[in-house]
Amino acid sequence: MAGILPAPLDSDAQKLPGQPGVRGVHPSDLGASAAIFLSQIVVLLLAGRLLGELLSRWGQPPVMGQLLAGIVLGPSVLGHLSPGAELALFPHLPQQQAMLAAVSQLGVLLLLLLTGMETDLSVMRGAGRAAVNVSLAGIALPFLCGVLAIELLPAPMLVRPHERLLLGLFIGTALAVSSVKIVAAVVRDLGFIRRTVGQIMLAAAIIDDAIGWILVSVLLGLARHGSIDIGGLMRSVLGTLAFLALSITVGRRLVFLVIRWTNDHFVSELPVITVILVIMGAMALATDAIGVQTVLGAFVAGILIGESPILTRHIEEQLRGLIVALFMPVFFGLAGLATDVASLGRPNMLLLTAGLIVVASVGKFSGAALGGRLAGLTGAESLAVGCGMNARGSTEVIIASIGLSMGLIDQSFFTAIVVMALVTTLAMPPMLRWALERLPMRPEEAARLEREALEARGFLSGVERLLLAADSSPSGQLASRLAGLLAGLRRIPATAMHFERAAPERAAAERTTAVIREAAESGGAEHGGAEPLDLTLRVEEPQPGAEAIRAENRKGYGLLLIGREAAAQGPKLLRAIAQSAAGFSGPFAVVVARREHRSGRMRAPLKILVPVSGTSISRRGAELAVALAQASRGSVTALHIAGRSAGRAPLHKRLGALFGRQDDVDDEPSRNPITEEIVQLARAYSVNVRSAVRNHREAETAILREIAAGRHDMLVMGVSPRPGDPLNFGDVATALLERAECSLVFLATEPS
Repeated sequence: MAGILPAPLDSDAQKLPGQPGVRGVHPSDLGASAAIFLSQIVVLLLAGRLLGELLSRWGQPPVMGQLLAGIVLGPSVLGHLSPGAELALFPHLPQQQAMLAAVSQLGVLLLLLLTGMETDLSVMRGAGRAAVNVSLAGIALPFLCGVLAIELLPAPMLVRPHERLLLGLFIGTALAVSSVKIVAAVVRDLGFIRRTVGQIMLAAAIIDDAIGWILVSVLLGLARHGSIDIGGLMRSVLGTLAFLALSITVGRRLVFLVIRWTNDHFVSELPVITVILVIMGAMALATDAIGVQTVLGAFVAGILIGESPILTRHIEEQLRGLIVALFMPVFFGLAGLATDVASLGRPNMLLLTAGLIVVASVGKFSGAALGGRLAGLTGAESLAVGCGMNARGSTEVIIASIGLSMGLIDQSFFTAIVVMALVTTLAMPPMLRWALERLPMRPEEAARLEREALEARGFLSGVERLLLAADSSPSGQLASRLAGLLAGLRRIPATAMHFERAAPERAAAERTTAVIREAAESGGAEHGGAEPLDLTLRVEEPQPGAEAIRAENRKGYGLLLIGREAAAQGPKLLRAIAQSAAGFSGPFAVVVARREHRSGRMRAPLKILVPVSGTSISRRGAELAVALAQASRGSVTALHIAGRSAGRAPLHKRLGALFGRQDDVDDEPSRNPITEEIVQLARAYSVNVRSAVRNHREAETAILREIAAGRHDMLVMGVSPRPGDPLNFGDVATALLERAECSLVFLATEPS
């Protein structure tokens, strides 16, 4: 497997005593070597953290601080001020350098894995034509300029003059590709990550990264053959295309299945992290086997893992800490150690560095801005896109390290590329900040941002997996339909646990599955045409069932829907349902079918009533109601019971009460902030919404009257389980359970 790290600083380095390898090393030498290695890690981590923190406070990416830490500790600063101290800390011993290089080698693969996991393909799809134009134009212009610049360089400045074209293609790639991590970090820090221009820049950087790693892999495949030939080019290109095609088809589904199976069946600590690292290693070895660089395998593995429909946030948090805290500082610190700024003192190298900066900046800015204009962006938006895409950073450092290890460039050329990456990256934040401050917000953009802000405050956005516990009763069938609507709308995997009062019946369970899939297709249509539902069916023994749900609970479900019936209604029904809820630690919803839903008529749009009180619990109930209405193409009425203490009602409302109205009504949403929040939430998702305010001492009476007056077929209500046993949602919920004629959904959550 080809290395991707900087070459040793001293090609005439000393050898360790004994034969090559650990076996021939004296124990005392091995102990000293380990102590030096540990000292190197500690110093790189500390210096990288301090300089990264300093640059972060100045509005710069912290990864640049890690790179500067290596420059400070290497020959550029410490080696110039105190050569003895620099040599003692980083001795020019091949086996000593190999220990640090091994950590860095693994670190760059993990860095590419994390970059792939952060690559949100939905952002790329959403940005559409504009991102593609910005990326392609922003790559083509600096790439061509880079190739032309290398063709004009005198032969003495090249390591391999006979491979000038290959070097030109390589340098053109290094100048053309933006760093998605730097772009994302800066745009996020400036608060533009969800703005339209920010989305275009992020999507274009994602495309840049993908194209860049494919180009690097193909070029390195050619470099292995020693020259550019049609046969080698075809093998590299076809091998890369075959790998990408298999990855996004068979590989994508296989990665999903392996992650889910590991999560569901292993009980040891952090098993999913282990299997992710194995997937990364296997895909990196696969790309190496077909003659393509290992970094492409790691990057594509990260994309597939990041697209996994379960546990993505949990997985990313667990991996990010180790990668960011250990491997990234070591890799970028080692790249800084290989940078010798003193080499820029020679006039030809100084001119080369300045030329790379000018070619990279002008080419990238002009190409990206031109792509924005061709995509229909305004002049101000194109200016901002051009400024934002002119950031290299980590991507260019990795590419330069690969070129150095392959012998395509020498250390002076490597330093010039690193300085170019530093200058363009450090210049990007203030330029982008200046450009973004002059961008007005479009009305449709403001509406989208408002919807996303409402979404971010809700709990449904955090539900990555859905669990259903149902039997073949009408309540079970209704719960199955609601589960399908949510799974299709949110594009999340679901597990259906089918219970039977007698012996388990597979045919009844299959009917439950059919209901879920049919509803998912309907809910998915509201989300732009969803992928096939990822559904797992389990046929369980009859009561009690709590143990089966408890076993599923540890697998990472965000919501449990319960649709099971007992012979009795009211509190006795809740006691029966409590057996299922007892095994689940997260939010759960109790579904009770009434009226037409008991006769099997479940395909009609839902007409939902949701009581709201301004609390987080009632808001979660309203969020569920809006999601169900959106998926079923139904409507929502938000009802607030204000009580009599609010004061005497206006005359026209009191006269209305004399002519048959038993309570006071306010149907103007703008006058009530509690219902207005729900109205805004529903309208953000294009759901037909109405609000009403009732002044009544008894909440259950007002709710029952509204159900009858509005002919609602479902009541969705956020509740909080009361302490103690059996299950108790309070007096209002108990009264509604006994007296309401429409179907009921009680969403039980704890207050946030």
